Amino acid sequence: MTQPPITVRRARTTDVPKIVDLVEPLVARRILLGKERVDLYGAVQEFRVAETADGTVVGCGALHVMWEDLGEVRTLAVGDEWLGHGVGHALLTALEADARELGLSRLFCLTFEVAFFGRHGFEDMGVETVDPELYAELVRSHDEGVAEFLDLARVKQNTLGNTRMLKVL
Repeated sequence: MTQPPITVRRARTTDVPKIVDLVEPLVARRILLGKERVDLYGAVQEFRVAETADGTVVGCGALHVMWEDLGEVRTLAVGDEWLGHGVGHALLTALEADARELGLSRLFCLTFEVAFFGRHGFEDMGVETVDPELYAELVRSHDEGVAEFLDLARVKQNTLGNTRMLKVL
């Protein structure tokens, strides 16, 4: 049986409990880092959700701006029964369009899903570093995603087993 079509739209505050329901099983399996509900509400404008015609949210993802040209794809999650049906692709396509609209030229992600992101043009960053002036600016951030991008020691527990990937838009 084929899955019904999905629509990707901006998230609303009423979607936060649905986002939590999608993300919590992945947090329990240590695939995604957990986020407090209060933080999800605070970042709701960064999120897109994928929903079916009846309004069932089956996927989510966020775009977080890190610097003038750099954004991070965060909390990309798809319900297990929807894996392999193009939901992740549709969400990532929307997030990339948002990034371009904001003037970003690079996207970062920290992921176990290397094959998925690789199919979408992301490449393993390896030990890539940024120029010293930019590093000095970014290192001041309290944002965990920035710390993960810079591969700072204080976030090593978050990054173990994950791959830091980058895409030039």
